[in-house]
Amino acid sequence: MSNQKRKIAVLGSTGSIGTQALDVISQHPGRFEAYALVANNQVDKLIEQARRFNPEVVVIANETKYAGLKGALADLPVKVWAGADAIEQVVQDAEIDVVLTAMVGFSGLKPTISAIKAGKTIALANKETLVIAGELITKLALENRAPVLPVDSEHSAIFQCLNGEGNNPIEKILLTASGGPFRNFSVDELSRVTKEQALNHPNWNMGAKVTIDSSTLMNKGLEMIEAKWLFGVNPSQIEVVVHPQSIIHSMVQFKDRSIMAQLSLPDMRMPIQYAFSYPERLSLDVEPVDFFELSSLTFEKPDTDRFRNLQLAYQAIDQGGNMPCIMNAANEIAVELFLQDTIGFLQMSNIIEQTMQKAVFIPNPSLDDYIQTDAEARRIALAMAKQTVRH
Repeated sequence: MSNQKRKIAVLGSTGSIGTQALDVISQHPGRFEAYALVANNQVDKLIEQARRFNPEVVVIANETKYAGLKGALADLPVKVWAGADAIEQVVQDAEIDVVLTAMVGFSGLKPTISAIKAGKTIALANKETLVIAGELITKLALENRAPVLPVDSEHSAIFQCLNGEGNNPIEKILLTASGGPFRNFSVDELSRVTKEQALNHPNWNMGAKVTIDSSTLMNKGLEMIEAKWLFGVNPSQIEVVVHPQSIIHSMVQFKDRSIMAQLSLPDMRMPIQYAFSYPERLSLDVEPVDFFELSSLTFEKPDTDRFRNLQLAYQAIDQGGNMPCIMNAANEIAVELFLQDTIGFLQMSNIIEQTMQKAVFIPNPSLDDYIQTDAEARRIALAMAKQTVRH
């Protein structure tokens, strides 16, 4: 890494990953600069961040908030833009070195494609991008020589385990999962789970969408699909291992049955910083692992009868085409409805499964197909939810 500052565009700067990324940037002012900040809705937080980090440009996706943002930053030499097109444009700025894609869900797809086409280094925190359009993204990244560095703690762990392994093929990826807050709940108990319980994750501090996905194991399903594309393996080579302590972030098994693991306390700033500074490691104010304090690390099989979303994700990627896109859209709707108390915890899987059965399957989708599929699957999922009586 040269001593030149890396200029970073933070897409989703007001969310959980975005705010932790800005913390990393603030710890290494000589190395990193927050060049562009992009948020969806949280205009007050964006104003506060712009005042603190003095970026070149800020973008708010919600155009109705533009005037307020522009007015609040009138005394700063900051460019203020708004709307989806502006986000796609900002990532192409010649000055930007790294684009952190931390926007939630489908909204991250087009800006990521735009940044890849501009040949930027992608620090990928939006797993849905690879879930929805893995084939397209991988192809574009190769064509445009845009490195894609994973920010998810599990994929960062795998990436770190592969460092220095040259061309040694991966025999198996062991993708660890905390199991979420309900891993010991019976089906009956799961049917009565509230959103407050689901939002209370035992180990990680994350945004609402990821926290719910974690409690249903959909998060692991999305990560499994993401790992397939990032590391060029088959889904059958990815095994999910429930590891409640969240100290081992994932493991890689090689032909000689040697297994490499990456360990650290659960803190997202570590994988974020590694993506920013790669291949160098910089200091970070996190606690080291204390093995005497821990004393034991445990592992168990995920229960796909109680947590069906993981199985649905394997089904979706096995079918391929636009099926992962259908599954993702249905899940985004299901999570939203659960957070609104419209449906119960177990109904989320029903809605996803029914949408996967009803939506039009396209074996070789284009970008336009993905956009139409996403809209269609959302309509179907909403219609399914209306027929579902909350138990």
